[in-house]
Amino acid sequence: MRELRDKYRSVRQRSEAICASLKTEDYVVQPVVDVSPPKWHLGHTSWFFETFILLPHLADYACFDPAYPFVFNSYYESLGARVIRTNRGNLSRPTVEEVYQYRRHVDAAMDEFLCLLVSDELKMLTLLGLNHEEQHQELLAADIKYILGHNPLFPAYNEITEPVETAHPADEFLGIQEGLYNIGYRGGGFCFDNELGAHPVFLSAYEIAQELVTNGQYSTFIADGGYRKHEYWHAEGLDWVKNNNVHAPLYWHRIEGQWHSYGASGMQLLDVNQPVTHVSYYEAAAFAAWKGMRLPTEFEWEAACHQFKWGTRWEWTHSAYLPYPGYSRVAGPVGEYNGKFMVNQMVLRGASTVTPPGHTRPSYRNFFHPQLRWQYTGIRLARTPRPDDRSGKAMHAAERTRAPE
Repeated sequence: MRELRDKYRSVRQRSEAICASLKTEDYVVQPVVDVSPPKWHLGHTSWFFETFILLPHLADYACFDPAYPFVFNSYYESLGARVIRTNRGNLSRPTVEEVYQYRRHVDAAMDEFLCLLVSDELKMLTLLGLNHEEQHQELLAADIKYILGHNPLFPAYNEITEPVETAHPADEFLGIQEGLYNIGYRGGGFCFDNELGAHPVFLSAYEIAQELVTNGQYSTFIADGGYRKHEYWHAEGLDWVKNNNVHAPLYWHRIEGQWHSYGASGMQLLDVNQPVTHVSYYEAAAFAAWKGMRLPTEFEWEAACHQFKWGTRWEWTHSAYLPYPGYSRVAGPVGEYNGKFMVNQMVLRGASTVTPPGHTRPSYRNFFHPQLRWQYTGIRLARTPRPDDRSGKAMHAAERTRAPE
């Protein structure tokens, strides 16, 4: 249990480190419905441990505040009433100081709990709580960037590392031959339930870019009038562009004739060699169409993932978020974690610069509505070889990655 206790402490400390230099005022802001105040994230992740582990499984545990389940429940219908998502920014109380006191209360109780001989089932529930908090760390990073990136002063911040990453133009492709590929999680460690139901998927031959699309490539799409040319867009995507006056990725600003972007260092001249990020599914699909290509399916992505560089950008796929064969929601509140969101969302694969180390794996599935782009989302292109290209250079590339026996 020592290893689990150490992991618990490490994960909890990382959440607070992300917020280390925020001012009190920064903790409460909610500019849009998709962004939650940092204070709420810190409270909600503590509520998760209190609700799912401490109250039902630690004798004599005292709830920190009986109002907190109402304040910090996110979407668990089976656990009762809650503050609706749009009102999280109205929570001037509890104060930031009180939320940190709540975290100390929960941490002390969890330390006591993890000193006990707990069942394997409770160990896995604790791991779920830790992975849940790691997901919120990624959301914290994106939400803080959105909050500060919509402050007219565009302040710099240093809690969230956005390393400089040079990406080569996405013109080198890896050929994958047709065949059956195993999809989904196999193993004895932790995974989310939406990764279960491992199954074979038949894939036709395809080619997938070895690098992500860069800012420079995407700026060429903009310069060519890509946002105004309807032929590249899904109908809903074009409506979204028009209704929201979208003309560039989130955080891009045209200043004195040059593109700039906002990030951890404040407003900077756009680095054309970095991977483009903060684009919606609609934008990713439109760019791919402009290039005469497409986005990969999540199955194509997973089949080729061992060739990829991890920790760059979440990558949009052309796959709707759906259950794998045999998937069933577990009974009780934990069953609300993933299954009820399997509608009207698109799958992302990979990880990002703000994903906690070791959090993801090749079978990991993220998912968002197609218009969202406040997360660190990027583009990897794919294409289906023409019949007359399936020999020579294309097949030579395909030989590098063979279908499993």
